[in-house]
Amino acid sequence: MPTVPHRPPLDALTVGALALAVASVSSSAPLVAFAAASALAVAFWRTALSVAVLGPVALTRRRAELRALTVGPGRREGLYCVLSGVALAAHFATWMPSAQLTSVAAATALGATQPVWQGLIARGQGRRLPAAVWAGIGVAVLGAVLATGADFGVSGRAFAGDLLAVVGGLFAAVYTAFGERARASISTTTYTTVCYGVCTAILLVVCLVGGVRLHGFDGPTWLAILGLVAGAQLLGHSMFNYALHRVSATTVSVLILLEAPGAALIGWVWLGQLPRPLALPGLALLLAGVAVVVLGGARAGRRAAPVAAPADPTPLGD
Repeated sequence: MPTVPHRPPLDALTVGALALAVASVSSSAPLVAFAAASALAVAFWRTALSVAVLGPVALTRRRAELRALTVGPGRREGLYCVLSGVALAAHFATWMPSAQLTSVAAATALGATQPVWQGLIARGQGRRLPAAVWAGIGVAVLGAVLATGADFGVSGRAFAGDLLAVVGGLFAAVYTAFGERARASISTTTYTTVCYGVCTAILLVVCLVGGVRLHGFDGPTWLAILGLVAGAQLLGHSMFNYALHRVSATTVSVLILLEAPGAALIGWVWLGQLPRPLALPGLALLLAGVAVVVLGGARAGRRAAPVAAPADPTPLGD
């Protein structure tokens, strides 16, 4: 993949979008665990309803941009959108079932390995991450595991859930990496519409082939699905996608770790899944790791800017 271009400066709107995204995605695992439906069915409706909301906007306001993704140089960005949608479907098909097989805390903590995979992807792309960023990633992941009170159960069901959560973290990193490429030149609305549309189509095929029931759910389950659409998807994933124009995929992945204590807290209050005593020290480690990654990336960006793009004051970078 080509080198990621320098980003515009971080602004208050992007910071607010990131804060809203973290708060919104924290509800994801508890809602999935609560829903009385297959995780694949929940994943399908989560993205399908999101496309139903975003699609008309994209078709009326971004029609030219959508057409540009199918011809000439724009096909590369179109491919990134499609590949991102494939990775998102794989993420949902692995991580969302994990939230029903193991505890909310364990699923969230193991999914929090995303920044490790993100760092490896960035390294594979030829981008050197500062030692401080790697240290911050390590501290943040450790903090996420402690903060959620992860219960790595010994039962076959819980073990399968744990493995699925780790794989889900890997696919989340791939999804974010392709999203970073696409968002370098196209709008959030266009990117999310294509990405979520591809994801929905794949999940529909998987559900039909696997005989997964897509209807007949009770009222609380439909409310949980709507909560996922409005919160985790439209205000969570979409706000993170918006921020990718100004913040690197690696930094976004580490910020997503803040979902872990939020999900654990909701799981405790709502589902009665009490966190372990290590939660508070883990939260402190998580916040410290996030700070190290963000500050380390900012320092690296300032050092690289005079050489790569003297006029670009971008404060964040890989």
